[in-house]
Amino acid sequence: MDNRSPTLGRPDADDPALAQLRTVLTARPRPPRPGPLTTSLVFGWRTLLRIKHLPEQMIDVTAFPIMLTLMFTFLFGGAIAGSTTEYVQFLQPGILVQTIVMITMTTGSSLNSDVVSGVFDRFRSLSIWQPAVLVGALIGDAVRYLLGAVIVLVLSLILGFRPEGGFLGVLAGVALVLIFSFSLGWLWTMLGLLLRTPQSVTSLSMFVMLPLTFASNIFVDPKTMPGWLESVVGCNPITHLTAAVRAAMQGTLTSGQTGVVLLWCAGLVGVFAPLTMRLYRTKH
Repeated sequence: MDNRSPTLGRPDADDPALAQLRTVLTARPRPPRPGPLTTSLVFGWRTLLRIKHLPEQMIDVTAFPIMLTLMFTFLFGGAIAGSTTEYVQFLQPGILVQTIVMITMTTGSSLNSDVVSGVFDRFRSLSIWQPAVLVGALIGDAVRYLLGAVIVLVLSLILGFRPEGGFLGVLAGVALVLIFSFSLGWLWTMLGLLLRTPQSVTSLSMFVMLPLTFASNIFVDPKTMPGWLESVVGCNPITHLTAAVRAAMQGTLTSGQTGVVLLWCAGLVGVFAPLTMRLYRTKH
């Protein structure tokens, strides 16, 4: 019979400090598993923290909106409306839409960088709500979109933009843009998981976004276009979004305009969110 002490051979058998540490660690209950909202917010915060280490990522949110607003206001203002002050009343809601939806393209390239670096393999091994990795990235980017919207609005007010819908109208317009941008972000996350390099994600995203933004009612009234082109523009989701944002800032937004935008948002999420999650679970 072995009469040796059961503590013989344990590293803390003769070390009171280690024995005390073991007691402290085992006495505390295991923390509860974080829920979907908490996990999503953590990954959203991670997205924002990346800006601290890569501040150049903010160029598309700061310099890009300023450049677009100034360039299109002074290039097209005199030719289309006769004066920049008059044109900015029409252009500002549209340039807000164009600026924010084009910023969404960086969502896919940033996600693809995580995939290429291998960090997504680590995320998938965690005992968390798996969609939080993607939802959190979109939430973090939504903060960037809001900053870009504020910059466009402030600059437009300096240039003479005066929204008839007041503060509530502007708030409603910005909310529609942010909801649509969050929904559109699911398309770029799918491309981020599907393509091989961040450069290919950026190139394909630009190929999609340029026709959507320029073949719309952002810069000119579709009634001035040929009939066939007006029909094409009328089917563009960016056209519906711009019309709703413009109406909100003019104080004439209807439930029908809001409903059409929300239907587009539901369609984007309903189609691309499941495809993105399937790619996330199976491809990588």
